[in-house]
Amino acid sequence: MDPVPGAGRFAPSPSGDLHVGNLRTAVLAWLFARTTGRSFRLRVENLDRVAPGAQERQLNDLTALGLDWDGPVVRQSDRHEVYTAAITRLEQDGLTYECFCTRREIQEAAAAPHGPEGAYPGTCRNLTAPERGERRQAGRRSALRLRAEAAEWTVHDDLLGDLTGPVDDLVLRRTDGVVAYNLAVVVDDAAAGVDQVVRGDDLLTSAPRQAFLGHLLGLPQPTYAHVPLALNIHGARLAKRDGAVTLTDLRALGRSPGDVLGVIARSLDLAEPGEDVTMTELAARFDPTALPRHPWVFDPGGVRPSSR
Repeated sequence: MDPVPGAGRFAPSPSGDLHVGNLRTAVLAWLFARTTGRSFRLRVENLDRVAPGAQERQLNDLTALGLDWDGPVVRQSDRHEVYTAAITRLEQDGLTYECFCTRREIQEAAAAPHGPEGAYPGTCRNLTAPERGERRQAGRRSALRLRAEAAEWTVHDDLLGDLTGPVDDLVLRRTDGVVAYNLAVVVDDAAAGVDQVVRGDDLLTSAPRQAFLGHLLGLPQPTYAHVPLALNIHGARLAKRDGAVTLTDLRALGRSPGDVLGVIARSLDLAEPGEDVTMTELAARFDPTALPRHPWVFDPGGVRPSSR
């Protein structure tokens, strides 16, 4: 018997409503998973800023478009013990160190050799115990960083092929004690059996760093599919300030979830203008090799009512 496939996922942060670019990525993640026999997981990344009611609205919007998922919704706020265990393992392996640098100090310092843009320059990497003690006595709070003993790591992207990128001493736990995104996402994906990560290509440079961190934790490495972002009519990254870009906004203008799904489908070359489609129909047409490789320019005025 063939092995059971793994899982894909969508993992929004409940900082506000999803805009159509976010919804497009969710549709793609669902299509990649369902058409390869994978399950589809949903995770709420709520370690940071949470807008009241945003989580419920996001889940409702996904359901309105026809997306479903397997198992319960996972919330990062419920998983602190798991993150602590991962950090403890890295500490025991001698792969962490305290960092007392402020964001401004890091920005003003020279970049780390061979590191990605904005990479930590290693200022605190080799501090002695007395030096660390001096900083604590001065009231400086510390973050916990990974001691990366590699300069680069290779991942596979189903759309872009093998990609080798730099890794650096990324933050594992912030100065406020909250676990960092890069650690949480790696631990959460592995725990959910996620072996296929579909997300916006703004996160492409994060893939080698996250995969390397997973390697150090003994976790399986997923494959990736980084998809082009949605842009506004001025060519900038789409944001909620760009007018009617959320499902709620578009509904207020008389557009249905089906209208929005149709626009998303047309942006992926999976539907004709004015055609009504469902997620099941899109899955039957889906071919990752035929996806557009350029960013999608979204004009809210281009969302027309369906023919139904």
